[in-house]
Amino acid sequence: MVLLSDVVAVSAEVAATSSRKAKTTAIAELLRRLDRSEVAPATALLAGELPGGRAGVGWSTLGSLQVEPAAEPQLTIGEVAAAVDEVRAISGAGSAQRRAEALTRLLARATGTEQSFLVRSFGGELRQGALEGVVVEAVAASSGVRAEAVRRAFMLSGRLPATAEAALLGGEEALAEFRLELFRPIRPMLASPAETLDDALAELGECSVEHKLDGARIQVHRDGDQVRVYTRTLREITRNVGELVELVRGLDCRSVVLDGETLALDDAGRPRPFQETMARFGAQEQRAELLHPYFFDCLHLDGADLLDRPLRDRLAALDQVAAAHRIPGAVSPDPERAAALFDDALASGHEGVVVKDLDAPYAAGRRGKSWRKIKPAHTLDLVVLAAEWGHGRRRGYLSNLHLGARDPDGGPPIMVGKTFKGLTDELLAWQTAEFQRLATGGDDWAVRVRPELVVEVELDGVQTSPRYPGGVALRFARVLRYRPDKDAGEADTVEAVRGMLRGG
Repeated sequence: MVLLSDVVAVSAEVAATSSRKAKTTAIAELLRRLDRSEVAPATALLAGELPGGRAGVGWSTLGSLQVEPAAEPQLTIGEVAAAVDEVRAISGAGSAQRRAEALTRLLARATGTEQSFLVRSFGGELRQGALEGVVVEAVAASSGVRAEAVRRAFMLSGRLPATAEAALLGGEEALAEFRLELFRPIRPMLASPAETLDDALAELGECSVEHKLDGARIQVHRDGDQVRVYTRTLREITRNVGELVELVRGLDCRSVVLDGETLALDDAGRPRPFQETMARFGAQEQRAELLHPYFFDCLHLDGADLLDRPLRDRLAALDQVAAAHRIPGAVSPDPERAAALFDDALASGHEGVVVKDLDAPYAAGRRGKSWRKIKPAHTLDLVVLAAEWGHGRRRGYLSNLHLGARDPDGGPPIMVGKTFKGLTDELLAWQTAEFQRLATGGDDWAVRVRPELVVEVELDGVQTSPRYPGGVALRFARVLRYRPDKDAGEADTVEAVRGMLRGG
C-alpha cells in the first residue's frame, strides 16, 4: 500500500532535478510499488492532476481553509481518490460550504507537506502538459513495454491514468486494444516551425503544401446522423457550432473523423479576428458570425481507421468525402507553385503555409518533423507566469506579463521575458479579472498565476541574457492574442526559443 507521502516525495524529487532521466527513474520506481487499484489515481497525481479530473474547487475556497496538519503521514492513495470523488459529487444548494467541509476533513488527515500538495493539486497549480511526457516514459520503464506503445495508447485514449493501468496490468497487449473510437477525440497532430519554405521542401521531399489559416483547430466525429465537434484541447463544442454539425451530417458517408480548422469570414471572404472565431465556441446564444470549415485530414471513413496510413491515402479519403471543404493547397508542388501558395495565403489574410510529408502517418499529439509550418513573422506561444500592476493610464490593471517557455523535461515553465506591448484596453480588463481568478499569490507589485494561459507573442528575435532562467530574452515582444484553444502543454519549448538565436 502506497501512501500519499510517497507520491509527494517523488513529486518533490522530480521538481528538484533538471534531468529527464532522473525524473523518469523516480516516477518509474514508485509506479512499480503500486497495487492494482492505486495505479490510476497515483498516475494522475504524479502528472499533476486529481484522480478523475477537476473537482470544481476554486482558489477562493482553497485559500480560506486553515486546517491543523496531521503529525504523521497516514493518507493512502485510495483514500485520497475517494475523498476527491466525494468533493466532485457535491452539488446543489449549499455546495460551497459542503465542499469546504469535505476538504477540511481530507486536509486534517494530511501532513503540512501533503496539505500543500493537495491544495496545489485541487487548484491545478501542479498540472504541466510537459510532465505528461515524462510520466509516459516512466510508465514504459516500469511496465517493460515500448514507450511508443504507451504514447500511442495515451494519445488514442486521452487518459493517462487509464493508459498506465493498461500498461502495468496488461502490458503491450492491453495497450494495443486502445483504438480510435468515434466520439472519443484524440490529440491533434502538430506542426513544428521551419526557417524557410525552401528548407521545409528540401527536408520533406514529396509533400503537400497547405494554407496555414488564422483559425481554430477542430476535430469532427460522425456516426450516422450523430455529429460531435471538439476543439484542439478535446473540449466538445457541438451545441455552439450548429452550421458545422449540419454540414458534416450532409456528407456522403456513414461515419467519419475529420481534422481541420474553422474560422469566421468577413463579407470579402477574409478571416475575421481570431477572437471572433473563438467567441463562437463559448457562445450561450446564437451569433451572427458563421463558421466555415477547412478540413486537411481524414482519420476514419466508413469503418476504416486511417491513422497509420500515409498522408497521401488520408488525403484521398478526404477528397472522397469532403473535397468541397478541403483547405487550399497542392500535392507535390514544384518550388514555384509552393512559393505561390505561400504568397496567396498571406494575401488572403492567413498566417503562412504548412508543409507535410506525404508518407507520414498521423502522429496524434506529437509535434514532430513530418509537418512543418512557415510564417513570415517570428511568433511564439508562451505561458503567462505573472503580471505586474500597471502605472499611469494602466493603474488598476494587471499589465506587464511575465512569460515562460515549456520545459521539455517536464518541469515548470521557464521564464524568458516580459512584455506589456500590444495589450488593448479590452485585453487589459479581461486579463486583470482572469489573472486574479487564477492567482496563486502576489503583492502590491505583481500577481502570480497558475501556469495555464497561453499567449501568442510576436517578436523581432531573442538575445542571450542572464536576466531570465531560460538564458535568453525576447526582443521587442508584443502580444498578438491569447490562445484559449491551447493549453500549457502546447506552448513552445525553451529549446525552440533558444533556437531563434541561431535562426537570427
